[in-house]
Amino acid sequence: MNIEQIRTYCLNKKGTSESFPFDDSTLVFKVLHKMFVLAPLRLWDKGEATITLKCDPDYTIELRNTYNSIYAGPYVSNTHWNTISIYKGELQPQFIKVLIDHSYDMVVKGMTKKMREQLHDLPDL
Repeated sequence: MNIEQIRTYCLNKKGTSESFPFDDSTLVFKVLHKMFVLAPLRLWDKGEATITLKCDPDYTIELRNTYNSIYAGPYVSNTHWNTISIYKGELQPQFIKVLIDHSYDMVVKGMTKKMREQLHDLPDL
């Protein structure tokens, strides 16, 4: 997958926005202002494409033990976030989408009831 495919996939999720809250090269996707994907574009330009995704703590460990392309990333809680190496070829695009979905779902699950209702009331894309 390339960054445009990931961007399109993320932005087609309900309540999702994109921004650069940290610097001008870290693209962040949020659902109702809560992060679910971080993409450091400066690495993509160097051929080291990664994304960082929210993850259930038990699943985090399972994924890291199963795939060399999934590891603890910098600047985030290593209990709740995984970094995914896109270009190593180990992970198929459909599985990357599953991991993005899991991240999105984890963030929505952690929202207040009011926020989940707000998300539910948004029009479908």
